[in-house]
Amino acid sequence: MGGADKGLIELNGRPLIKHVLAAIAPQVAAVIVNANRNLDRYAGFGYPVVRDDLAGFQGPLAGFAAAMAAAATPYILTLPCDGPLLPADYLQTMSAALENDDAELAVAHNGNRLQPVYALLPCTLRPSLVAYLNNGDRKIDLWYATQRMALADFSHCPEVFRNINTPDERDRLMRESKHNS
Repeated sequence: MGGADKGLIELNGRPLIKHVLAAIAPQVAAVIVNANRNLDRYAGFGYPVVRDDLAGFQGPLAGFAAAMAAAATPYILTLPCDGPLLPADYLQTMSAALENDDAELAVAHNGNRLQPVYALLPCTLRPSLVAYLNNGDRKIDLWYATQRMALADFSHCPEVFRNINTPDERDRLMRESKHNS
């Protein structure tokens, strides 16, 4: 997106983050937004904003660690700001996978591949995550592999994991949503 902050890119007249917040807020007890720029704009959406608390850009795992530190709940449910098609049963599906597999964490799977930024993570794993990051590691899948992980099956709705990485992808999604409404 040419270096633009993806959460603030508009889709159908609203920033992507507003689509995501509207989809997730009814499913959870609290929402925390993780951002490292445009903090005032994100705060304007009415939810607490936390920055990565580890030095340097360390990717999604650093955002997970920051959210774990800020959360008042035992788990965090993660999702990207550029995936506006979240299903109404996202939390329910993730929780069921966690419970059914007696796992520590749950990660979404679309039927073909793992969707690693869509996860349900216990805040008690924060020390493990911070140690992993402090060791210089960044691969999300490799950290997951060190835990008891459940796969949450979203093969019935793989479109949930469409994200917007280019203006063309955004425009295509806008055309499709207008055609389907």
